[in-house]
Amino acid sequence: MELKPGLSALVTGGASGIGKAISLALAQKGVFVTIVDFSEVRGKEVASLIEKENMKFHENLRFPSAIFVKCDVTNASDVVAAFEKHMETYGGLDICINNAGIVTTNLFHKDKTDGTSTWRRTVNVNFVAVIDCTRIAIQMMRFKKKPGVIINLGSASGLYPMYADPIYSGTKGGVVLFTRSLAPLKREGIRVNVLCPEFVQTELSSTVNPKLIDAVGGFMAMEDVVNGAFELIKDESKAGACLWIAQRRGMEYWPSPTEERKYLINSRSKGSVTHIKFPNIRLPHSFEKIVVHTLSHNFRSATKIVQIQFKFPIEPQHALVKIIYAGVNASDVNFSSGRYFSGNAKEVATRLPFDAGFEAVGIVASVGDSVRHVKVGTPVALMTFGSYSEFTMVPAKHLLPVPRPDPEVVAMLTSGLTASISLERAGHMQSGQVVLVTAAAGGTGQFAVQLAKLAGNKVVATCGGERKAALLKSLGVDRVIDYRNEKVKDVLKKEFPKGVDIVYESVGGEMFDLCLNALAVYGRLIVIGMISQYQGEHGWKPLTYTGLCEKILAKSQTVAGFFLVQYAHMWQEHLDRLFDLYASRKLKVAVDPKKFHGLASVADAVEYLHSGESLGKVVVCIDPAFSQQMAKL
Repeated sequence: MELKPGLSALVTGGASGIGKAISLALAQKGVFVTIVDFSEVRGKEVASLIEKENMKFHENLRFPSAIFVKCDVTNASDVVAAFEKHMETYGGLDICINNAGIVTTNLFHKDKTDGTSTWRRTVNVNFVAVIDCTRIAIQMMRFKKKPGVIINLGSASGLYPMYADPIYSGTKGGVVLFTRSLAPLKREGIRVNVLCPEFVQTELSSTVNPKLIDAVGGFMAMEDVVNGAFELIKDESKAGACLWIAQRRGMEYWPSPTEERKYLINSRSKGSVTHIKFPNIRLPHSFEKIVVHTLSHNFRSATKIVQIQFKFPIEPQHALVKIIYAGVNASDVNFSSGRYFSGNAKEVATRLPFDAGFEAVGIVASVGDSVRHVKVGTPVALMTFGSYSEFTMVPAKHLLPVPRPDPEVVAMLTSGLTASISLERAGHMQSGQVVLVTAAAGGTGQFAVQLAKLAGNKVVATCGGERKAALLKSLGVDRVIDYRNEKVKDVLKKEFPKGVDIVYESVGGEMFDLCLNALAVYGRLIVIGMISQYQGEHGWKPLTYTGLCEKILAKSQTVAGFFLVQYAHMWQEHLDRLFDLYASRKLKVAVDPKKFHGLASVADAVEYLHSGESLGKVVVCIDPAFSQQMAKL
């Protein structure tokens, strides 16, 4: 839902804390607001502030742009009267924020009364009233037959236990599952979501032990909570969603798609779900693959195509996968030169020949005993050595189930996962920062710029050429620096004199120096590669960076290396996140338009990537005939 003047919202508990902040933020968009609260003095004060904000959007109104209704949300008659007053004033209800909440001051098992004025009231305010307000809001939205958004305020303590106040924690946990169970209302145009912030500095949090607040990283900024509420209002794909906001982790939806799949049951009637049936795979007697037969940074001379006989039966806990698309990476030349193996040149040479290729998508052709999470016909992604092959045998535990084995999915693997995980783990990315991405129009850069924008940051990106600059602008980059037309150093010095907060760096060499010099105080520079140093007459030579320690010490900066293999335990979780963003059209995936077909074209694809002319992710279609057959489904 687009937040625009003329919409109306009702906010319970709107006279203070989070409710007041959201109400004022809505007013800044020209939204009419009804403040529902027990405190008449503060409620009228907030309503007055909202009217002042609204003056710049509305002139000569015949009705107030904000009203206050005194209400005890545990009193059903009061609640009905508040909603009716809103409808009478504004003629409809677009947004309902159920924010009213209280804490208990004593543990419930020490209460010797009937609990009416203590824990029982907490249950009524925090949970029963939310149900009641949600019920009435749904009825009013249905009556007007207009789309509407309801946001219920949960809490991080509804996701994990808060031992100091189990009643509060329990009510918020109830709000979370109550809200998530209302996802089907989206079919009627009504979206109900739950917002779960950690501690914000309000009167409510003043009763919490400061040690607990310190343990989770301190108070959050109220602005982050407001931004979370606005995301749930604006994003039409979110229904029954739970947005967790934490000082330590930023914004993330809970549970992750991986966790949700463990228990989610498809309750739709038989026949209502469309299942994609992939073509049957006929196994030949042999297949081809690319192996490294001699160590060299020249991928073409280091590799050759060999014929392999199938060996049956399939090993237990393994699966045979038919590769459809394989991804090309700058590091292919490092792998072919033996850089990723420990030991000296002679020791590495004893491994020859070894399989080439890092990532692919395909279809499970056969499985061994004890394989449960995939079966024949399942589309999968894999990131194991040997993806430049028509078929590959891998431990089934390494397979990542995917919706379809498409080239866009290949792009999400090494490239997408590197961006997603490194910005979170090595960059500790939050919102409101300046993020610089080098080689931004490449396979991984395209993800880094978009994820940084989605997190609410200003993004600066470097590239070479008009086509690449145009792609980056279409991805929402705030400042594109085309180094063929302007000097990166001059732009950064002039336009970002205070420096950038995070650098996502994959070029190395001179570019690394420029980025380090442009890093702000407390800045973090993430090294995910150094493509400029991979190719050359003698291959990759380590460089020395004199004064590096002195530079980062003087400004409390961090230079963090990132190697994707060491984060394998996070692959599925982040891949699911990327899928969700792609499916909801929040994330675009650029695949280079140049076509590479068959294993014989892999060396051409690797050289094309290193030519500097590629745009987006370079992908090789291993079996064009099979991909065309799938495209007809």
